[in-house]
Amino acid sequence: MSSVPQQILDALTRVEMPKVVRAELPADTMEVAGTALPVYRCGALVVGSGAAGLRAAVEAKRLGEDVLIITMSPFGGTSACSGSDKQTLHTAGTGRHGDDFVKLAADIGSGGCMDQDTAYIEAVGSINALAGLQYLGLPLPQDRFGAVLRYQTDHDDVGRATSCGPRTSRLMCKVLAEEALRLQIPFLPKCEAVKILQHDGRCVGVVAIDQNRRDEPGHGLCVILAGAVVLATGGPGELYRDSVYPKHCYGSLGMAIEAGLAVTNLTESQFGIGTRRTEFPWNLSGTYVQVLPYIYSVDADGTEHNFLADYYRTTRELVSNVFRKGYQWPFHAQRMVDFGSSLVDLAIQRESAAGRTVYMDFLRNPEPGANGAAFSLEDLDDDVREYLVNNEALHELPIARLERMNPLAIELYKMHGTDLRSQPLPFNVSNQHMNGGVAVDSWFHSSLPGCYAVGEVCGSHGVTRPGGAALNAGQVGGVRCARHLHEAGCATSSVSADTLREQVAASLNVATTALAADTGLQVSAVRDAIQARMSDQAGFICERDAVAPALAEAQSLRDQALTTGFAIGRPSQVADIFRWRHLALASEAVLTALDHYIRSGGGSRGARALVAADGALSVDTRHGAIEGFRIVPENPAHQQHKITLRWNGSDFALSEEPIRQREDLNNIFFEKHWPAYLTGAIYRDGFKHN
Repeated sequence: MSSVPQQILDALTRVEMPKVVRAELPADTMEVAGTALPVYRCGALVVGSGAAGLRAAVEAKRLGEDVLIITMSPFGGTSACSGSDKQTLHTAGTGRHGDDFVKLAADIGSGGCMDQDTAYIEAVGSINALAGLQYLGLPLPQDRFGAVLRYQTDHDDVGRATSCGPRTSRLMCKVLAEEALRLQIPFLPKCEAVKILQHDGRCVGVVAIDQNRRDEPGHGLCVILAGAVVLATGGPGELYRDSVYPKHCYGSLGMAIEAGLAVTNLTESQFGIGTRRTEFPWNLSGTYVQVLPYIYSVDADGTEHNFLADYYRTTRELVSNVFRKGYQWPFHAQRMVDFGSSLVDLAIQRESAAGRTVYMDFLRNPEPGANGAAFSLEDLDDDVREYLVNNEALHELPIARLERMNPLAIELYKMHGTDLRSQPLPFNVSNQHMNGGVAVDSWFHSSLPGCYAVGEVCGSHGVTRPGGAALNAGQVGGVRCARHLHEAGCATSSVSADTLREQVAASLNVATTALAADTGLQVSAVRDAIQARMSDQAGFICERDAVAPALAEAQSLRDQALTTGFAIGRPSQVADIFRWRHLALASEAVLTALDHYIRSGGGSRGARALVAADGALSVDTRHGAIEGFRIVPENPAHQQHKITLRWNGSDFALSEEPIRQREDLNNIFFEKHWPAYLTGAIYRDGFKHN
């Protein structure tokens, strides 16, 4: 049993969130097609209530801005509901030698396609982001000297990650939400943005659907006018059928695309092992695999298969690579070769494709590998053995090792109805995170003046990044965009609603037309088509020659969604129309970028392996090369630019933008650069708005 008292385990897993009360805000009205719609005004509108959005709201409010938060579900997104057994934040500490921001920045952007200035900004900002959360009460673990405890995660060679356990991001939301309530920031829950409003080349607010008013005339549509808008809605989790996102994570990427914002790096995502959406979706990284459970599959006849023994040559090689999935959790194309850890992901995918269910069992040690050697804690690769020794986890069974190293991992599944002490976990390889998104400058300002993007909807990530760095990026982005919108002058909006009538009427027309239609697209059919196409043709194993036909299908569906439209039977489905219009656009955008990348000679990189008959690399198992499975290698030159798209209303304009460089830090001096801070000049070197 764990040495940590049960009440402490409960406090770190069964995290109760503060009560968010709907704010009754004063509203004007505007008449559109004979319907009076509410009009709200604020200085800074934050769309989304995850960790990144809450940080932006809190920081903007502290600066004196008039802030409003709208959210479909206050604590229903990935920050509050998703993660892994060690949801991580990053510090700048490298090894045991103090802080090195340049080295951290290099590792954050090491996969390529990431702006070097942003990587450095995220490295430098990690200290402030972490300290601010600690100040608010986030219980980050410390040693007796007050130093934050750290561990190693994926794409991190020195151990900079820290964690409060599997609910780290939920605890972040909790302390930030409590601060937002202390600051009396108003919330409009069950309110979802569906259109970005523009006037004189600027973002001036959004059209939203207020589910509390969906039975009223106008079907819940309202107008929110703002001096600045911060998109913080997370990623488009519903794009994929095989997804570890919580259900109903639609994001605002498609809405941003529809508004003409530049988006970038949409070819890049993360995929990894996790429990299925039909049960409790959760990433199985960290100690779930570092305790060396038995991984097996079961076929339709109920027969068990020790399938990993068909891929690795020895028991030691097999179990050591299962262990490495702990800190090499995301699938990585290069780690399939030379019997690396991502061969585990490929093996799982092939078992799932064969109709078998894959399980992880903590009550049994791994079965012997191909050489017949029995599993032994004495026969492990040096890095695996050292980790277990250092953590005093040389126990007989995986469940005992898990109780020793991370009892919170057991409590989490117990809370959701699965007792790892008595039953195995079914799991697969799923989409987990989109690294691309809205293109931003170094202040997280988008290509549309007045509109910012932070968190997963922001395209600031490159091909790969250290595990957990997304949490840090969202916090740094929240701080920086709040400072920038404040310095830019974010007064409560005074734009006349009448000037926006045509844009608002277009949204209302989408809803009323669908409600009156006898024929049209069905939401469920569009959902199934998009999710199947993205999982099967744009997943982590991607048949190169299947992408162009998939793109043509996506273009056809998008055209139907925007022109033919939907047919729905009740007002409660109005929000679904906009969600799937937007996801049809987002799906096409991903496939457009991926198709261009392939046509430009792009190859396997990050979390996507491009497979083709003429691929230069084979993937070996203990039986030799996998027949008919050859991968196209990456061209390293492609790491130096980003694929950027803009929707023009009928098609995508595509460009290749070189990654931004970081200026020479040796040329920055106190006396020389202090005036730029005092005069606000540092805020004027961002996105070159047209």
